[in-house]
Amino acid sequence: MEKLQPSKEPAQPKKVHVIGCGAIAREILAICEANGLSHIDLNCLPAIWHNTPEKITPGIRDAIAKARAEGFERIFVAYADCGTGGHLDRLCEEEKVERIPGPHCYSFFVGNADFARRWDDDITAFFLTDFLARQFEAFVIEPLGLNRHPELRDMYFGHYRKLVYLSQQEDPALQEKAKKAADYLGLEYEYRFTGYGDLATSLLRA
Repeated sequence: MEKLQPSKEPAQPKKVHVIGCGAIAREILAICEANGLSHIDLNCLPAIWHNTPEKITPGIRDAIAKARAEGFERIFVAYADCGTGGHLDRLCEEEKVERIPGPHCYSFFVGNADFARRWDDDITAFFLTDFLARQFEAFVIEPLGLNRHPELRDMYFGHYRKLVYLSQQEDPALQEKAKKAADYLGLEYEYRFTGYGDLATSLLRA
């Protein structure tokens, strides 16, 4: 009788350590769950760095060093440039790691090519994502001191014409929050559903 050879188990993808912005943690986890990306090991840095971009590059440098000390060979940076002025790109080049293409999360959620095409119309837009719609008070009102000095609103937002809510999930409750944010800032309201855009394609390729 012919001896049967045991079937080979399909090779499991090598672990990828993803260093991500805390402001997109929910979206990264949703993409991983929907696509079975169990090989992704996620480490999120503080979302509040969204307001202090000078902290991003040093923070990612430290996170890369820690990940390598823990034995990770594959590392992916789930940030766009995010106001680092090219410093993050230089770090990624030095460390031989990749990041999500694009200038910021608004662009990669829309899709970088589509965002660039619409920029002439959106140059006076203030953008919200799902995260910022949820955290509008903590990440916009309080850091700018508008809760203490509402008279500063027009100084900060007088050059904007509209608030554009770029939504990753169609959630009526978040849409209502975004509308209230537009009213608070005295801006026209526009809603656009984006899904996960280039964030999803970047994670699938990481």
